[in-house]
Amino acid sequence: MLNKPYSQACENNKKPIARVLHKYLKGPADLLEIGSGTGQHAYYFSEIFPEIIWHSSDQAKHLSGIIQWTDATTKPNFKPPFLLDVLDPPVLNQSFEYVFSANTAHIMSWEAVIATFQLVAQCLHMQGLYFLYGPFNYAGTFTSQSNARFDAWLRQQAPHQAIRDFEAVQALATQQGLSLIQDHTMPANNRLLVWKK
Repeated sequence: MLNKPYSQACENNKKPIARVLHKYLKGPADLLEIGSGTGQHAYYFSEIFPEIIWHSSDQAKHLSGIIQWTDATTKPNFKPPFLLDVLDPPVLNQSFEYVFSANTAHIMSWEAVIATFQLVAQCLHMQGLYFLYGPFNYAGTFTSQSNARFDAWLRQQAPHQAIRDFEAVQALATQQGLSLIQDHTMPANNRLLVWKK
């Protein structure tokens, strides 16, 4: 039996994120997670939101790990992951009431962040919600010294990685017809941004 992929950050943030999602998620409904990563979020949230059908997705290298989490649950609302590269997205055969993505914007290239907002606008129902979790800068300024150190570490790993400016992602959202309805302060200097189409 393979050990399922595990992220301590996912373990730390899943309950604070869930407390916010409880304010918004109403079922029955379909939710697309862009960049499911280890699969921990999808596993946990599908357990506590049984009326939400959680569609996991990611790049090819992460799919086998997510499938291990899918196999570990008896919940039918946690769907096996499908291949999703935002720069070359598949044709989606359905739309979604909700889209969720966590800790992706600072890992992706800026080109991929732009493509993500375009994809969200295409696949989200009218009045649907897009949730984006992670660290953000405001007015070009880090919100903490730890975020500044994290940004430096990201850029060392790959030059396309960086903590994004809130104003820049908000501009992308506006261009795609998404209206910001809430900017939630989260633990460890993160935010949970919520837009409505």
